[in-house]
Amino acid sequence: MPMRITSDLWVAAYLRTRNAKHKPSVLMRRGASEAGAIFLRVDRLDGTFDLYQPASQFAYRDEHIARGERLFEPCLQGVNVFDVMDKIEAEEKFDSDFWLLETECPEGSHDLILADEMD
Repeated sequence: MPMRITSDLWVAAYLRTRNAKHKPSVLMRRGASEAGAIFLRVDRLDGTFDLYQPASQFAYRDEHIARGERLFEPCLQGVNVFDVMDKIEAEEKFDSDFWLLETECPEGSHDLILADEMD
């Protein structure tokens, strides 16, 4: 079974790809290098934010595992930054080695593979 790439490598590639597309993206919080969970905050530049979290392991199919893909799912949509930070603070109490990325896009694009798009 192929191994999934490390979180730090995935994050570096994601940030480089987004910034190359002129979608400003930054690392807000560094997590565990090998396997820290990755969260993405999307700033829609109108005062609202979306938050994406890792998808449940039950969402993965054999083809996702074979390609070493990471799947995500929406956690919060169209909320203010305080709602996002409340969720992040709750996550920190549960699992302190997660990553937090932020990208800006008025349309809400994120370039993530969403679990619900795989059905």
